[in-house]
Amino acid sequence: MPLQRRLPKYGFTSRKANFSDGIRLGDLDALSVGVIDLDILRSEKLIDSRVRRIKVILKGSVSKPLVIRGLLLTKGARAAVEAAGGRVEE
Repeated sequence: MPLQRRLPKYGFTSRKANFSDGIRLGDLDALSVGVIDLDILRSEKLIDSRVRRIKVILKGSVSKPLVIRGLLLTKGARAAVEAAGGRVEE
């Protein structure tokens, strides 16, 4: 059998993949703080320290008003936050 078939695969790994991540809206609702930004998510250990961009997706529900600063949101997540009385600050 040829050598390249006997050795394990080794190849390209994107470096950009480590800098962005997604988080569910239900995870944000479980936090005890009202204002949510990147530093809060790092201190609560919800994201890795290397992550620079977060996108909030609509998975779960919001039961309290949240203020979200500096995070990207899907259309559904933005509508759910605003329907609960919260707001999104860029």
